[in-house]
Amino acid sequence: MPFTYDRTIHFADTDAAGVVFFANYLTICHEAYEESLLASGIDLKVFFADHRIVVPIAKSEADYSRPLSCGDKLRVSMQPALLSEDSYEIRFEITRLGPPSKRAARIRTEHVCVDSGTRARTALPGPLSAWVRAG
Repeated sequence: MPFTYDRTIHFADTDAAGVVFFANYLTICHEAYEESLLASGIDLKVFFADHRIVVPIAKSEADYSRPLSCGDKLRVSMQPALLSEDSYEIRFEITRLGPPSKRAARIRTEHVCVDSGTRARTALPGPLSAWVRAG
């Protein structure tokens, strides 16, 4: 499902140059991802305990357009899409809210569903599949 998440950049997000450390863009995107799952009714603690699965990120890519600094207000827009019965991608766009609003980054992550015991790929469980397909 298309989803937006608003956030303020905190001092802890930044590096010595005063801008968001590159890896923290992924952290911010992951926050949006978790909030999206919660908004769709998925209780993360129960979900993963009940299904004995893990959904690691298998690939990530990022294009940084402009720096973000402490105090900046931003919006993360995200869109999941099914890649196969056991994997999906999420495309994120991070926008620094204005005026004027400006895109700060585009991030893409690929997730694969695996059995937590065997580490073999497994089909996305119903609630996660529904969340991806609603996108």
